[in-house]
Amino acid sequence: MIDRYSRQILFSEIGEAGQKKLGKSSVAIIGCGALGTVIATALVRAGVGRVRIIDRDFIEYHNLQRQVIFDEEDIKAGLPKAIAAERHLKKVNSTIEIEGIVADVNYANIERLVAGADLILDGLDNMETRLLINDVSLKNKIPWVYGGAISSSGMTMNIIPGETACFRCFWASPAVSGALTCDTAGVISPAPLIIGALQSAEALKILTGAAEVNHDLIIVDVWHGDFSHLKLSKRADCPSCHGKYEFLGAKFGTRATSLCGQNSVQVLNPEAGEVSLAKLAKRLNSVGEVSYNEFMLRLQVDGREMVVFPDGRAIVKDTNDEALARGLYAKYIGN
Repeated sequence: MIDRYSRQILFSEIGEAGQKKLGKSSVAIIGCGALGTVIATALVRAGVGRVRIIDRDFIEYHNLQRQVIFDEEDIKAGLPKAIAAERHLKKVNSTIEIEGIVADVNYANIERLVAGADLILDGLDNMETRLLINDVSLKNKIPWVYGGAISSSGMTMNIIPGETACFRCFWASPAVSGALTCDTAGVISPAPLIIGALQSAEALKILTGAAEVNHDLIIVDVWHGDFSHLKLSKRADCPSCHGKYEFLGAKFGTRATSLCGQNSVQVLNPEAGEVSLAKLAKRLNSVGEVSYNEFMLRLQVDGREMVVFPDGRAIVKDTNDEALARGLYAKYIGN
């Protein structure tokens, strides 16, 4: 099977020794959307020995614009993203272990989901789970590669425990209610394609022990052709760097509670602060039916009604699924 990787082995920075290291490596990709599909296909084709793909969502038609593994047949079959990715990628490379897991990553299961991984890769769309990854990374000394993309731009950086600044050094809290998301600001496919490619390249470097591993925050705008590096330093008062894993310990983060007898779930981010319902309504007008007064905002979207209050609290109606409610909150209200 060496012919499969012949062109990659010819690349002197990898070579035969690096290829053997890749074959013995294990990665966990959390999130299988635009970023995750790029990363997963790149690392499977590169011959990483074990690839675990974790995602909680199903595929929708609007995903096909930028999520490169999926097709219309996956949607007709009603497949979750993680399972569709596993099936497609096993056809690409049957010599490695590929595992798709349908799960909502949270403080109770993340350590089990990343157990045995040499590297964690971020294919997410919300900051709260990234801060959770950051905690589990530092606690278990597993490096991870952050990536995010929205509109025409994106960012990526490596977090190497004990060497680099951590994610919380520059992003202290997930409390950004009303922040832009792909569902409100849109995204063009080249942005996650470029960021996912950069994440994949860094993964290959980390897994093969290369000396050129990036320690900066890389910022790219594909529409304007901007590409820059921002040097980051460890923050002296960073709790995570000092062993206080507050997101892993569920001290912070979005909380969801089923409301007894109401077929509804209340979602609350204690760090959210005051929300401008007028600004939120303006941002959400393009994604669903919105109405509001000084006391609450109502949003009809994805077959659900969400009621949002000025304190950032929301009630998602017609469901008792707490993971679904948290996902809708992250998708439309922000973290």
